[in-house]
Amino acid sequence: MFQKLDARFPVRYTFMGLCALGGLLSLFSLVAFGVGWIALLLCMALVGLGIRDVRQTKSSILRNYPVIGHMRFLLEFIRPEMRQYFIESDSEAAPFSRSQRSLVYQRAKGELDNRPFGTQLDVRDHGYEWINHSVQPTHIASHDFRITIGPDTAQPYSASIFNISAMSFGALSANAILALNSGAKKGGFAHDTGEGSISQYHRVHGGDLIWEVGSGYFGCRNDDGSFSPERFASSAADPQVKLIELKLSQGAKPGHGGILPAAKVTPEIAAARGVPVGQDCVSPSSHSAFSTPVEMMHFIARLRELSGGKPTGFKFCIGHPWEWFAMVKAMLVTGITPDFIVVDGAEGGTGAAPLEFTDHVGAPVQEGLLLVHNTLLGAGLRERVSVGCAGKVISAFDITRMMALGADWCNSGRAFMFALGCIQAQTCHTGNCPTGVTTQDPARQRALVVPDKAERVWRFHQSTLKALRELLEASGLEHTDDVTAHHIVRRINDTEVRLLSNLVMHVKEGSLLTDLDSQHQVFRLYWPLASAYSFAVIKPDNKVSSTGETQPAAV
Repeated sequence: MFQKLDARFPVRYTFMGLCALGGLLSLFSLVAFGVGWIALLLCMALVGLGIRDVRQTKSSILRNYPVIGHMRFLLEFIRPEMRQYFIESDSEAAPFSRSQRSLVYQRAKGELDNRPFGTQLDVRDHGYEWINHSVQPTHIASHDFRITIGPDTAQPYSASIFNISAMSFGALSANAILALNSGAKKGGFAHDTGEGSISQYHRVHGGDLIWEVGSGYFGCRNDDGSFSPERFASSAADPQVKLIELKLSQGAKPGHGGILPAAKVTPEIAAARGVPVGQDCVSPSSHSAFSTPVEMMHFIARLRELSGGKPTGFKFCIGHPWEWFAMVKAMLVTGITPDFIVVDGAEGGTGAAPLEFTDHVGAPVQEGLLLVHNTLLGAGLRERVSVGCAGKVISAFDITRMMALGADWCNSGRAFMFALGCIQAQTCHTGNCPTGVTTQDPARQRALVVPDKAERVWRFHQSTLKALRELLEASGLEHTDDVTAHHIVRRINDTEVRLLSNLVMHVKEGSLLTDLDSQHQVFRLYWPLASAYSFAVIKPDNKVSSTGETQPAAV
């Protein structure tokens, strides 16, 4: 009987039928008693919606489940929030755990960040790590840990070892940029502009800037999109700009260009990027100013010269090892070295990207950082190049671990977004950010009060470095320079732990040039395939010198 009824009037149409019945009852009530206008209008609106659902052709769900099918899309819309608030555990990272976010919130607000009743982590888990402590802790006078980048340049920069990673105006709101830069000014640390160049909002508070120059050459481009030396020199002369960073790729989407649609190219964004208002803003996937590693080194030297001798380097996410080795060989051939290199891990995520790029393109920061550090060491160049890194750096232990792998300093993007009030709603690319961090909507931006959030940015930076000082003191160390892989321990299985130094590669200084056969397989396999004169793999019938000069096999 039920099947016969369902054949004549499908049960999935029941809700729409009840709406129609409610409309009839409301109409009767209105005629008989003079009440029921609201109920009648509501029921008729739902019936109209149901008829539209049945007739439309885009959604199969709505055609089969008129009216009630909209509940599915509503629940799907709020699913991330429901999962975040009620389902996920404190230690479940997706991409950041509640415990990690809470740590940033507490430090940013100046609240107590101590935890009672022991760790929530499972210390028996494979991959669990800790830092060994000392029975003779040290006393470190200041938590303001600094390194000098470009000591041999005309304008060396004394940088904090914890800075704001690259996030452009346009990706972030004006108020977010204002708050970040104000916090950076107060704390004496650096604020990376992202490839969207220097906006008017970066200049208001005067915080130190790392000017990131991407493949679109925003802020220093000609009308055809090529690099403009004159415009670069003019902007780079600003004393607020401390470092020049050539962006080759980013962890969120390495090897992928981008387009800012014309509708989003507002007068403010156009002014910062040097592009026409209301036209698509294209960021190519590769640079037009150079095409070989040697040309790249000469371009870096040119940027350094045009900026008046400011430290100049590049940022990238490790991809093909031979391309990175080609860059190092170009350094050896030309004698030109960048003052710094920032290694962005595939964990990076402030930039929206296709899922395949987010999940499966680029090397994680550990592998990328180890390869860069060891290659520079093996080529005898490590003392000339400072190395920074970025990729899910939240806590003082995260910073310590990056130092143990070879970093001189760390950058963080999402941690400082949390300090601004980001709740990980993951709507950054929609313009509907609930906290005003990643939207250009003026109404939504007003939710982010700049003076308050600037204080939070500053407090998070200060609290994290104070925690780092305590961690180093407990380990018997004096400075972040003293941290090595010998200080970090990792659990391998239920019954075995090992020092990180026994698990990661180590290269002796200069050994790549004198003893390649004894090196790690990645060097033995890819170093001979790299040439200073091309990013492509060289042909097997050519011989390559240790410095990267390609010669015929017969020579």
